[in-house]
Amino acid sequence: MNMRRITMIAMSVCGVLLLCACAATAAEEGGGSADKFTEIFKWINFAIVAGVILWTFGAKLPSVFRSNAEAISSAITKATAVKAEADKLLADAEARLARLEQEVAELRAAAGKEAAADAQRIREMAKSDAEKISIAAKAEIEAAERAARMELKALAAKLAVDGAESLLAKQLTAQSQESLVSGFVKSLEGRPN
Repeated sequence: MNMRRITMIAMSVCGVLLLCACAATAAEEGGGSADKFTEIFKWINFAIVAGVILWTFGAKLPSVFRSNAEAISSAITKATAVKAEADKLLADAEARLARLEQEVAELRAAAGKEAAADAQRIREMAKSDAEKISIAAKAEIEAAERAARMELKALAAKLAVDGAESLLAKQLTAQSQESLVSGFVKSLEGRPN
């Protein structure tokens, strides 16, 4: 309603100004009255057309302007929210970028520590493996030594038996063999079965 009132007042003011302009023009010309009426009629016609145009647009344009203003305001609000979000993401990215060098340094330090720990673990494993190999080698040497001793004893026993056999064969005559066999048979007779 306020808008209609303002439109009506504006139209009235335009009409009054138009009539004053017509009167001033007529007074200056001082020409014929027919020309004056034609001129006044043109100005009145102009005022009516202008009033209709103002009334038509005055009724429709405020709502159009209001909806445009609301759309622009909504777009500004959304753009502000998007800008705030973008600023937040930018600040977060900048903070992560600033921490990136520190994280890289921390990762390098951690990798160095892990590499040193791995090297120490490998040294300890190599030392342990060397000790195990040494123990295993000693055990194999001892086993080979025992086997060699046993083989040596067996060889010595065989040589002793062979030597005793050859000695017996040389010293044992047919008469001594008979006496040995008869002594053995006599010893068996005295035993119960």
